[in-house]
Amino acid sequence: MSDRLDDLERRIDELRAGVRKAMRVRDGATARVLRAELRSAERAWDALVSGRPPQAKEEPPKLVTVREQVHQGLRLLGAAAQPRLIVAVSDAFFGGTIRSSQLTSLRRDEERSFRSSPFGRPYYLSAALTDRLSPARGLLTLSTWPLERRVVGPLSPRVDFLTCAIAIAERDPDDERALRLLVRMARNIPGATDGTLGPPDPARVAAAARAELRVHADRDTRDRAELAERATAQLGDAARLFGAATLSTIKKEKAK
Repeated sequence: MSDRLDDLERRIDELRAGVRKAMRVRDGATARVLRAELRSAERAWDALVSGRPPQAKEEPPKLVTVREQVHQGLRLLGAAAQPRLIVAVSDAFFGGTIRSSQLTSLRRDEERSFRSSPFGRPYYLSAALTDRLSPARGLLTLSTWPLERRVVGPLSPRVDFLTCAIAIAERDPDDERALRLLVRMARNIPGATDGTLGPPDPARVAAAARAELRVHADRDTRDRAELAERATAQLGDAARLFGAATLSTIKKEKAK
């Protein structure tokens, strides 16, 4: 058994290296073949360790709702994000099936659910709050995050972008979709690429993002702390999650 395990572990290492190499040269066809072999080898390793016969095929995936897929994406990113980034992360790392258009009314649905049964769910997909304590357009957060992470000051969009880039890079992407996402993020971070045409090194992207993040972090932390203090003092439970009504929304409501 020990020799068989050793052989499988060596083969798994070789396949992982092969997948990474294929991704770096953008050979998607070879990568897909190698990933299929890798999954088969990993199932054989699991079966040998557990004493169970290997499964002929993978079990069908559990159906995950749009809401749960958005939750997965935001948890990975760790910062307020636009729907298109959440969709890209869900697709690249979780095999997601959501589209940006499906997120349009999601926050409103979450707010209605909260108002009808406050804190009835373990988490809510909530809005980021601007310096006016109104909902930031198109930015989603998680209700389980501290208020300081759910408000956005002048530097917060850049800080959140860098935070998201670090989270993506640290997942060490070896999937073609994940690498494309990392390439797009790296283009907007000074020093994240070495000027070559190949995919960037994830460690380099993370290091470059952290270097810039250190420049902005102190100021952004102060700004967010002040906003969070105002929100705590001025807003009720629902408004802290979904934002205070602005003058324009009040006028619309009165016109109905």
